[in-house]
Amino acid sequence: MSFETQITPNAPAFGENRDAMLNAVAELRTLENRTAEKSEQRRERFAARGQITPRERLAQLLDPGLPFLRLHSLAGYLQDSDDPEKSLPGSTFLMGIGFVSGVRSMILVDDSGINAGALSPMSLQAMLSAQDIALRQKLPFVHLVESAGANLMNYRVEDWALGGGVFRNLARLSAAGLPTIAVLHGPSTAGGAYMPGLSDYVIGVKKNGMAALAGAALVHAATGEVAKDADLGGTEMHATTSGLVEYLAEDDGHAIALARRVMARLDWNRDMVQPPARSFDEPRFDVEEIAGVVPADWSTPYDARELVARLVDSSDFDEFKLDFGPATLCIQAQIHGHTVGILANNGPIDPAGANKATHFIQACDQAGTPLVFLNNTTGYMVGTAYEQAGMIKHGSKMIQAVSNARVPKITLYCGASFGAGNYGMCGIAYQPDFLFAWPTSRSGVMGGAQAAKTMSHVARAGAARKGVEVDEARMAKQEAAIQGLFDAQSSPFFTSGKILDHGVIDPRDSRKVIAFCLGTVAEARRRDLNPNSFGVARM
Repeated sequence: MSFETQITPNAPAFGENRDAMLNAVAELRTLENRTAEKSEQRRERFAARGQITPRERLAQLLDPGLPFLRLHSLAGYLQDSDDPEKSLPGSTFLMGIGFVSGVRSMILVDDSGINAGALSPMSLQAMLSAQDIALRQKLPFVHLVESAGANLMNYRVEDWALGGGVFRNLARLSAAGLPTIAVLHGPSTAGGAYMPGLSDYVIGVKKNGMAALAGAALVHAATGEVAKDADLGGTEMHATTSGLVEYLAEDDGHAIALARRVMARLDWNRDMVQPPARSFDEPRFDVEEIAGVVPADWSTPYDARELVARLVDSSDFDEFKLDFGPATLCIQAQIHGHTVGILANNGPIDPAGANKATHFIQACDQAGTPLVFLNNTTGYMVGTAYEQAGMIKHGSKMIQAVSNARVPKITLYCGASFGAGNYGMCGIAYQPDFLFAWPTSRSGVMGGAQAAKTMSHVARAGAARKGVEVDEARMAKQEAAIQGLFDAQSSPFFTSGKILDHGVIDPRDSRKVIAFCLGTVAEARRRDLNPNSFGVARM
């Protein structure tokens, strides 16, 4: 249908929304730049070793002019430090999906400008997430390695126990027929030695690259042997003696050029059926207007059609069951020429809305149509009328449909994503192919104010049963504490630091991010792999 917007860009509310949204985006960029600036302070140290910085390595690896989708840029935020001013997001990694010699690849770069690349508390989860995406989307895995390994001062037994999953996944990637390439720019010791050990192709930089189960200090402490790091794990030794290194590079730039050549020699796209180029028109309504269309305050309602009209091709879409369960929108449209089914919220999900969504999800699954979820709901409706209308069973049907749909699923947290509404709208536990959050979004079991009121009601009821008076001052203090606890954890910066999404994005980038994800999942479903039983073993 041809959508007519009700938005007036010069209206005061539009300007207020835009200012609040842009302030939130500025906060996001400040956090990302904090880590980049900290890493940049080590530039002279890199230069003294004849190296280039991690961000320069990434830039040289990627094909110029082609998109790169950054993932987990806030990983570890507020997990390494309780101080928001000191916490460094990113978990000492630069990771994302980009093109290397024309091949769409998962790329992981150790940010060795931060604590020598030593792993932070959330590094394991970030790496596992990247590997999971690579496996599901059939992406070769490229790792530019320079890491001091685990930070023994922050040792946690669960990290060691579960850390083996990183190496298991490297074996699974190789066995699935997905090439893994490691470039040793610097140290990769202890468990980190298995990063190159379990990669199919290893490129080592002379003098700087190193892989060893134990460095000279640990060997001396454990065995009394006095050894040199170069003899234990230098790339020259591995290229001539152990056989761990296939290609020996003169420096970082040469190593990255070799990695690009290795990728090119794979002829990775030779057998993949390439569809005709998709033609599409841009939205009739400016994507930039999203910043003013959607209120920064999740509790302020808006019509999600206004957002959809700025995401889909030609701003043209059709609504499924328009007048049935109208607060739940089910929309058929295209994004960059990809046909999609969009689910969006204009409020809580009622029984009719859940029924409609269930039907729509199953119909899209039958047709092989990818699903896009635009989250802005406080959850499923509660109350006597809704319970008697079967809210539990109808909401459960929607959750079943989301859980079992076989088509690609892409989720955006655009506003609220609370309670079981998060589940029905394909939250992180439902393993969407990609999930991104806006910096103004909120997610959790409920809002802080609602949680505080709920607990106060429970406390007042308990006091009434006991026949005691309520201490209002204490109640107010409790409400403030509960609201603060819930609101702090609902922030997308906090939840992204916990790896509860794949990243926080500028809302104005939503269309191109969704389009990139649709291209990635479409390519994965066209690609046939050559799996084997055990992966490529080193001989």
